[in-house]
Amino acid sequence: MSGNVFFSRVAVSAVLVLTGVVSGVQHVAYADVKVPAVIGAHMVIQRDKPADIWGWADADEKVTVSFAGQNKVAKANAEGRWAVRLDPLKASAEPREMTIKGKNTLTLADVLVGEVWVCSGQSNMAFSVSRGNDADLEALAARDHAGIRFFTTARVTAEQPLDDTQADWQVCAPETLPGFTAVGYYFGRQLYETLGVPIGLINTSWGGTPSEAWTRREAMEAQANLKPLLDRWDKQVADFDPDKAKADYEKNLEEWKTKAAEAKKTGGRPPRRPQFVDPRLDPHRPASLYNGKIAPIIPFAIRGAIWYQGESNASRAFQYRTVFPTMINNWREDWHQGDFPFYWVQLANFKPVVEEPAESDWAELREAQSMTLKLPNTGEAVIIDIGLANNIHPTNKQYVGKRLARLALANDYGIDIVARSPHFKEMQIKGDKAVLTFSSVGTGLQSFDNEPVKGFQIAGADKQWKWAEAKIAGKDAVTVWSDDVKEPVAVRYGWANNPVVNVYNSVSLPMSPFRTDDWPGVTVDAN
Repeated sequence: MSGNVFFSRVAVSAVLVLTGVVSGVQHVAYADVKVPAVIGAHMVIQRDKPADIWGWADADEKVTVSFAGQNKVAKANAEGRWAVRLDPLKASAEPREMTIKGKNTLTLADVLVGEVWVCSGQSNMAFSVSRGNDADLEALAARDHAGIRFFTTARVTAEQPLDDTQADWQVCAPETLPGFTAVGYYFGRQLYETLGVPIGLINTSWGGTPSEAWTRREAMEAQANLKPLLDRWDKQVADFDPDKAKADYEKNLEEWKTKAAEAKKTGGRPPRRPQFVDPRLDPHRPASLYNGKIAPIIPFAIRGAIWYQGESNASRAFQYRTVFPTMINNWREDWHQGDFPFYWVQLANFKPVVEEPAESDWAELREAQSMTLKLPNTGEAVIIDIGLANNIHPTNKQYVGKRLARLALANDYGIDIVARSPHFKEMQIKGDKAVLTFSSVGTGLQSFDNEPVKGFQIAGADKQWKWAEAKIAGKDAVTVWSDDVKEPVAVRYGWANNPVVNVYNSVSLPMSPFRTDDWPGVTVDAN
């Protein structure tokens, strides 16, 4: 199979930034056959799917890939690119070698066949095992999970799609686990222990980044309501003067050095060191992380993706209704593996608890996430019960990983378990009360520790929200009312940055926050 099938979407050259150093990454002339970093020793190949193996060689060079009894032959094109496609393989924990032979021979040792998942998002996905609950115990137990393999893409941004990254596959062990994504690991470990097959986890995440940074530019250009976002960044790039920016940075740096030295003498706290900001390479810039951290792993065969992000888009939550599904559709289109499973984490509770009902950008972001469930083969892990008021990074990542794993086990591996949190289905007004029904209740709704139901608000036509009383009514229904609202028209649940809520289904998955109204929120005009 010609390499053009895979590489027509990826630019031949691009600007790469790695830990602040700008360098060119180009594949132009090849003395040896090469493969991208994602194809390497200790990798896991996705079972039961065709698996693409690709790389570079001299123009017209014949390349043979041999693995598990298969021998596939390709010829490098004029640009030196080649690709083959392995026939679907059965899962195997037996370490085997892959050989790639042209004028030279590459031998990739300890290759397994199993399930491969991409783990992406911002800091809560990047959050490592070492920073979370029971980090020491988790590391000790890692010695029993050598069938789990890790791959973490380089911290790279780019203006055009890159064709490679700087990374390698690692075997799960007490030494390698602590720095890996906690959510990704706990998700993968549950799959590993349940399915009994090797698990490959590709971590491609970056703290503080928005969804549009992970989306190809052309995909966003097709959405008219994203034009203000793209225009804003285009202006920043057009107005950027590198020489002036460098001079300003050097001036600020000298001033900082003086102030830091003074603070050291007096025992005071030094000011924050100035940073050189280049909007062309900013990880918040639309497409910058798609180019630097997603393009280099396409078209590696995967089962699906898990995603933990949204905090950086909360102030533009209404826009997220477009940005987020655009990103998912973009990945699926470019991977050419159909509507592969895509599961995400709904934002946790965060910030101070409010005494009176109020509008909330975080609530609107959660709503935008839930609306994306309209896309096929998607799922949402609700964690409205494990957040921390003063820490944007919940440390209980074990629950997060398990709730994501439930979705995959039920939807993709045929395990008969309750996988989804209760979601609002419909509302009926009966006199001065609202009766709401829900899906995914298991054997029935319940309140935590059998306490009175909390977290509901109710409003009449005047749109004045009041805390409501509520009672679970049967297996899948909740009745909501307030003496202050005689003619209710709308109900909300968990509608706050940090709501006090306590309704679960029978397997202790918390009810997803929702609202029955569509009244304009605080982010409707934010771009």
